[in-house]
Amino acid sequence: MKIGVVSRSLGNMTQAEAAVFMRENGFVSTELCMNSPDAPIWKYNGISDIGSISKERFHEIVEGYRSNGVEVVALGVFTNLIEPDEEKRRQNLDCFKLHIEYAAAEGIPYVSTECGFDPASRGVRADLYEKRFDTLKQSLSELLEHCEKFDVSIAFEPCVIDVVPSAKRMADLIEQLENDRLKVLLDPANLIANSSEEDMFYYLSDHVAYFHGKDRHVNDAKGRVVGDGDIMWAYFLLLYHRHCEGKPFIIEYVNSENCVEIKNRLEEFDKAALKML
Repeated sequence: MKIGVVSRSLGNMTQAEAAVFMRENGFVSTELCMNSPDAPIWKYNGISDIGSISKERFHEIVEGYRSNGVEVVALGVFTNLIEPDEEKRRQNLDCFKLHIEYAAAEGIPYVSTECGFDPASRGVRADLYEKRFDTLKQSLSELLEHCEKFDVSIAFEPCVIDVVPSAKRMADLIEQLENDRLKVLLDPANLIANSSEEDMFYYLSDHVAYFHGKDRHVNDAKGRVVGDGDIMWAYFLLLYHRHCEGKPFIIEYVNSENCVEIKNRLEEFDKAALKML
């Protein structure tokens, strides 16, 4: 497996320090977010001013990872695509488009996002669901057009507490948008309460860009590290090898103190999966 770690898990390090740390500890891929002390601009569910980093500096950051043998799989955006205020949504989309352009300049294949949310009313609400889902489709359609111009794809992360809450609903979204540049960032912890391990691969294996590695109890609102929740990891990884072999598997919800331990834990689950092949 190509096990990586999200750069934001090492947010106490500079980008260069994080790259060296990953190499020294056997991580071979990352999802890059600009949340380090030397690039403190990433805002989850908000607007990240990536334009404040010159493209020359961004090139240095990306090359720092690559020179350490770490593949930059994706540039993390994670802004709110269902923002009801049109002016704010426009700002979010402009932010996203600039991330697409930065990713393209460095040959990063994916830009990553969730659908976004209102912190005061996150999730599926009957009075808002249809409108929010339509707004999401409008946002993605516009962004996918921009992706076409720059040869970049969107890695979209569905989640049980958002308006794309299951593997089936993610497959529906892909079918409705009819654009091959919409891919899936498959995080099993985000779907386990609504979709079985089999469902995730049945509906989404043909569309996976890469994986997030974290866990969840089915009644949890938040995720946990791999092995601390209800996912049947050996079985999930068996399905991974059958259907998505070689796709990057990037762990999150870890930090510099425990990420190697969780990587080792994942590798033990993988050994069990390989015995079942």
